[in-house]
Amino acid sequence: MQQDPNLGSERERVSGDQVGASAGTMSAQDERTWSVIAHLSVLLELVGLMPFGALLVWLLYKDRSRKVRFHALQALWYQIAWIVILVAYSLVSAVLSLIIIGIFMFFLLPILALIPLIHGCYAAYKVNQGVEYRYPYIADLIEGPRRVV
Repeated sequence: MQQDPNLGSERERVSGDQVGASAGTMSAQDERTWSVIAHLSVLLELVGLMPFGALLVWLLYKDRSRKVRFHALQALWYQIAWIVILVAYSLVSAVLSLIIIGIFMFFLLPILALIPLIHGCYAAYKVNQGVEYRYPYIADLIEGPRRVV
């Protein structure tokens, strides 16, 4: 005489779609928190690690939430773009310093470096308020023109 291993209780049938559903979803508060962290990772510029925070958030949460994936990727490309801008500005300043006028350009470099910090913190503030913030040009390159996540 064999007994049923379920001990008389019925199991809920789970379809193939629902098997990984709990692992791939996040609560709205978690989505907002990780989106804010992705934008605030621009503060790592102060220690020279600017794009790595957004890259880490994107790598860890890209499969769990479309919203976090979008904000992390947006913050990552924004930070990479600013690194390119700052390096190009420094190179132009170095070349022009041979002609004396480039020396004055070096004084603007710290001010120019503050722009991504302020803009990244503003984006984090807006995302924390529940607004789907989009960086100009970067968001359109990532997702296409004005598609809501």
